[in-house]
Amino acid sequence: MKVSFLIAAHNEEATIREVLDRIRTLELDAQIIVVDDGSKDGTAEAVEHWRAKHGGVPLLRQAPSGKGTALRRALAHAAGEITVIQDADMEYDPADVPSLIEPIERGVADVVFGSRLIGGRPQRAYLFWHLVGNRLLSFLTNVLYNTTISDMETGYKAFRTETLRSFRLTHDDFAIEPELTGEACRRGLRIYQVPIAYYGRTYAEGKEITWRDGVKAALVLVQVRIRRAS
Repeated sequence: MKVSFLIAAHNEEATIREVLDRIRTLELDAQIIVVDDGSKDGTAEAVEHWRAKHGGVPLLRQAPSGKGTALRRALAHAAGEITVIQDADMEYDPADVPSLIEPIERGVADVVFGSRLIGGRPQRAYLFWHLVGNRLLSFLTNVLYNTTISDMETGYKAFRTETLRSFRLTHDDFAIEPELTGEACRRGLRIYQVPIAYYGRTYAEGKEITWRDGVKAALVLVQVRIRRAS
């Protein structure tokens, strides 16, 4: 099955080429779509140089608009049966993608979450309060939607592309993550989770998520839960 990788990149000059290299080495029929979200460094130029050598990677540019806007724009170009959301910062290793998409390929899943919290893969030990916040948000998700997701904020999610296109996605920033989770749960889709590695960054290394994003995520989970069916 063809796999479309949607990459929203903002100031990721240092890592974007490694992400592209690692995807290229996978034994997959892969389509890569990069959206440069108003980077002020050399992210776009790095992608241009990479595709001049390897080809086949659309580069879409936009003013700084957020991860949600970038992913919606990239999704319009997805040609694969499976879509994977791939961050550009190497916190998530593309080597985990074959196991991430396997339940979809087998025909048992519509959505697969790569979980950092069910063990079995390398995890950086850091940022205790991020872990607490994620566990609280995952608990809220499970209460609201009667499910057992262990890592609702994971940046590694795979979808049947036709399923993802049916979602009502409205958020432009990092709130796209809880919105994706809420939409998948609200629709009663077949959701699986698999363990993934996590090479997290500190704020000094470029991490941007703050406690404010956690508060907004909780509000979005509730908002999606009470949406009328679409």
